Amino acid sequence: MRSGRQYLVFTAILCILMLMKFQFTGQSFAQTAEFRGANLRTEDWNPVIAAEANQTYLTVRIDGREYSNLDDGIYMDDERRLMIPSAMIRDAFTCSARIYDKEQLVIEKKDDILEFGLDKNYYIKNKQKQNWGGVTAKKEEQNGMVYVPLEILAQEFGYSWMWDMEKNTLTARNQSPEPENILPYQYDLRQKGRAASVKDQGAFGTCWAFASLTALESALLPETQLQLSVDHMDMNNSFAATAADGGQYTMAMAYLAAWQGPVKEEDDPYGDGKTDASLSAVMHVQDMEIIEAKNLNEIKKAVFQYGGVESCIYTTMQEGGMQSPYYNKETNAYCYLGEEKPNHDVVIIGWDDSFPRESFQTEAAQDGAFICQNSWGDDFGEDGVFYVSYYDTNIGIHNLVFTGVESSSNYDTLYQSDLCGWVGQLGYKKESVYAANVFTARAQEDIAAAGFYTTDKDTSYEVYFVSDFQDTESLNSRMPVAQGKFENAGYHTVKFDQSIRVEGNRKFAVVLYLSTPNAVRPMAIEYAADELTRNVVLDDGEGYISAQGRAWAGVEESSNCNLCIKAYARSVRDRTSVR
Repeated sequence: MRSGRQYLVFTAILCILMLMKFQFTGQSFAQTAEFRGANLRTEDWNPVIAAEANQTYLTVRIDGREYSNLDDGIYMDDERRLMIPSAMIRDAFTCSARIYDKEQLVIEKKDDILEFGLDKNYYIKNKQKQNWGGVTAKKEEQNGMVYVPLEILAQEFGYSWMWDMEKNTLTARNQSPEPENILPYQYDLRQKGRAASVKDQGAFGTCWAFASLTALESALLPETQLQLSVDHMDMNNSFAATAADGGQYTMAMAYLAAWQGPVKEEDDPYGDGKTDASLSAVMHVQDMEIIEAKNLNEIKKAVFQYGGVESCIYTTMQEGGMQSPYYNKETNAYCYLGEEKPNHDVVIIGWDDSFPRESFQTEAAQDGAFICQNSWGDDFGEDGVFYVSYYDTNIGIHNLVFTGVESSSNYDTLYQSDLCGWVGQLGYKKESVYAANVFTARAQEDIAAAGFYTTDKDTSYEVYFVSDFQDTESLNSRMPVAQGKFENAGYHTVKFDQSIRVEGNRKFAVVLYLSTPNAVRPMAIEYAADELTRNVVLDDGEGYISAQGRAWAGVEESSNCNLCIKAYARSVRDRTSVR
């Protein structure tokens, strides 16, 4: 009996070694037929091979983006299919992917809608049942995420794929010769259960906070339904402003990036003149993107993939019941074609390319409108929603979307010195810059990620780490921990290739290299620029800047500013250091 088991194991190992000499192309693992003459049955050796793949560093590259079993939770199941979580699908395949009622995954791309029910051997495509050889979607108890086979998505969306057993990597590429238009001509988050509830700001100048939090609530739907506190955002940010002063989306970005919020509306109700500064953020906003001005297709794409997009208009109205020469009450249509700057924030929740230009009071150039949610209550417009022409002067100029929202337990410590966030920019009149922020570890911790702003499109970055900072010479012994490129401006969190352990009360540094095309000052900084930022303090930071990454100058003394670089840490507890 023992010799039989030994033979079984020996045969399994032999199969693995033989398979590692090959890579698979086209449909997943089609070449396995060559080995079926072995005594080991497929149902026996498939789990063995899958276990071997999962125990090492398993990666998937989709159109150049890399995902792994360590960072993204992908794995190979016992049928040797690559399983990917729903949270990864949206970015990997440039589509919309949402979970409804905790058990139905709905994926949309252009005019196609794929629906997956848990533990079923079929899925629905455009209301037609598609049979499948195995389970098409399942929920893993270990992490609570819903998974689908990559093969189905590659097949449906026209991707080729190749499995390299030796490198433990699957590579998939879109076969469309031109960039694919993933967007329908009309889309409305209300119809998808992804629009937040309509709210009323009343007489206060808080449209900026309402728009930001409404867009954030939309980004969480339908999986998570929350109503977030405008009072807390308005009264607990680091800017010198009151509810009557108004604000802007960059203030919301700073408040959220600093983990000052958000908190629940029920814990800090709106309009009572009181707040609770002791409340902790109920989630951590890790990524926020600023969509290029008047790039209508990218704005639509952001709505489609992520949810509501905060934008702004110019209006002479201050509440829903007022008249305006730019607003047609009969059609709920708005279009301003003048030169005034924006003074009111709204949330784009959809679009209609065929919305007739005749519906506007002013003469729009062509058909088409964004569907926008206001903060003037549901008596305004179409139950709080109205249509703003694509050709309105201001809509689509300033656009913020929330692309990365995580549990408040994702990291234990946030190191920062830029509570007001991106106020200005610093540089050497060229596209690139080196910058470093130094922090003192509060305890023994694993530094796992860095956060920073990119100030324009297509910014390349490199992140380095110094685990024992003594002086500026230490910065020249920096160790690379991450690199990449961001398509849009905004705030980003970048995970290190591996976490790095630091000792308590020891200084460490996060070093950042940025290269932004056509920029002259690519580094985001915080400083006392105006009345709103007059309370900025500089003695909470230690930052350095360099043109070439060799000679460093302290920014607090030379430029009266703080650098917008943050570090994220996890408590060690009983974990073993990964480095």
